[in-house]
Amino acid sequence: MKKELGIGILLVVLVIVLRLLNPRFLSPINVQNLSNLVGIFGIFSIGLGVIIITGGIDLSVGSVFALQGVLLSMMLVQGHWPWPVAALSAIAIVVLLGVFHGFIITVVKLQPFIVTLCGLLFYRGLARFIANDETKGFGSDSFGLLRPMATKVLYIGDWGIGMPFVLLMIIAVIMWVVLHRSVYGRYLYAVGRNEEAARYSGINTKLVIGGAYALSMLLASITGILLAFYTNSISPNDHGNSYELYGIAAAVLGGCSLRGGEGSIIGIILGTILLQVLRNLVTLLHIPSSLDLAVMGAVIFIGVTIDQLLGTRKKRTKTPALVQQTDAIPAKPAVGGPTP
Repeated sequence: MKKELGIGILLVVLVIVLRLLNPRFLSPINVQNLSNLVGIFGIFSIGLGVIIITGGIDLSVGSVFALQGVLLSMMLVQGHWPWPVAALSAIAIVVLLGVFHGFIITVVKLQPFIVTLCGLLFYRGLARFIANDETKGFGSDSFGLLRPMATKVLYIGDWGIGMPFVLLMIIAVIMWVVLHRSVYGRYLYAVGRNEEAARYSGINTKLVIGGAYALSMLLASITGILLAFYTNSISPNDHGNSYELYGIAAAVLGGCSLRGGEGSIIGIILGTILLQVLRNLVTLLHIPSSLDLAVMGAVIFIGVTIDQLLGTRKKRTKTPALVQQTDAIPAKPAVGGPTP
């Protein structure tokens, strides 16, 4: 809870400073745009946070967005599939990729970094091949509920909140229950803290970790549909490029430890908002957009460094107490020797 409180205070301070530097920051249109971006990035960041809690990582999300967007466009525009069938098919394909990642990581025992790095390259290349390196789009058709979910705005007076943010809040409540109030959530934390100990405790660690990758891809598939209709065009070469880094940065900023076993839904959402506010800062203060990735890299570095320092401090504070306890235990007398 201390991490979430610290992030919240930092976010409030940053908002106040930005408001003083540029009054347009809290204008209705800017808040609306921010809500859309926070909603889109927050949904898949929660999924990445779940994987990080298990001690894993997923670098393939951005490329999955490109592949899913291309397939969805071809289903709807070229194949004229009914929109519910196309949406469910696109979601199912992405979830199966998550199941495949989980299988390779838990059964074949490859490192998550290697598996998802290969996915990053393979899915991007496959998207480019399928689309013949051509930009795909959706035109002006709403395709049932798909476009409204990505672009509709709910107004309260002059202030508007994007539908992606509303979906994020709904998903966040569900995931909060899953992560913090369910047996599966406790298993996720246990596996992240010590996978071997969790396995000896009777937890099916393969199923827990594999489920985390499938769940993450389920959330990524929802984001992929929102992102496709929010941009209304998919260039397979750069659609979703580096988005996995934004998700990892948001999770790390929100208190998810890359060592595993730590993290919360509230923290991930606060981390997402903080990251999008920082990106907005680059735009409003007329900082060159080329520094966007530099800001993100600095944020990840600072977050990981703080996490490492806090982890080292915890170990140092626990070690003396452990030594005192072991010193207090009397030694057992030798067999056959005199008793004290």
